[in-house]
Amino acid sequence: MYAISLGDDGAELRPLEPWHAEEFLAHLDRGREFVNQHIPFGVNATDAASARALLRSYADKRAADSGSLHGLWLDGKLVGGLLFRVFDAVGGTCEVGCWLEPAATGRGLVTRGMRVLIDWAIDERGIHRVEWCASSANTPSVNVARRLGMSRDGVLRESYLYRGVRQDTEVWSVLAPEWRAARARDDH
Repeated sequence: MYAISLGDDGAELRPLEPWHAEEFLAHLDRGREFVNQHIPFGVNATDAASARALLRSYADKRAADSGSLHGLWLDGKLVGGLLFRVFDAVGGTCEVGCWLEPAATGRGLVTRGMRVLIDWAIDERGIHRVEWCASSANTPSVNVARRLGMSRDGVLRESYLYRGVRQDTEVWSVLAPEWRAARARDDH
């Protein structure tokens, strides 16, 4: 469908769809423990059928214009992804997120890919507020929010239980005028 180059290192952003189930499962298996340190993404995708079901749930969200998944490929291999966990075009808000297998970290893939998605959400879909939520313990995720120029709106203290521990959730956001102004500064 599409493949957007994210630089000269062979990184691409592509749709992540149900027909990718086996590749998606292999990717999750390579990074499951790493990814699941802070979020339960893909925890129930343990075989091709359950991986397909997860991808199908996001395909359904895409069809309903309420969310979507996008894969990050490096040299033709699925290594992570980005998502619109929530997408509300009418209300002008969305929540974005990410996951990566360990071998793909430290390359700026999430930041580069997320810039593409945020540009699209703001410029094409009229989104006004892009939100990023992360466990305070998930330093790499919080650092991506910072690199994207988001502002920390606050911390939801002990907002959810994960792996037997109450987690603090940091809420970060960027507003469309802020994003456009930062992009204009970066272009010069």
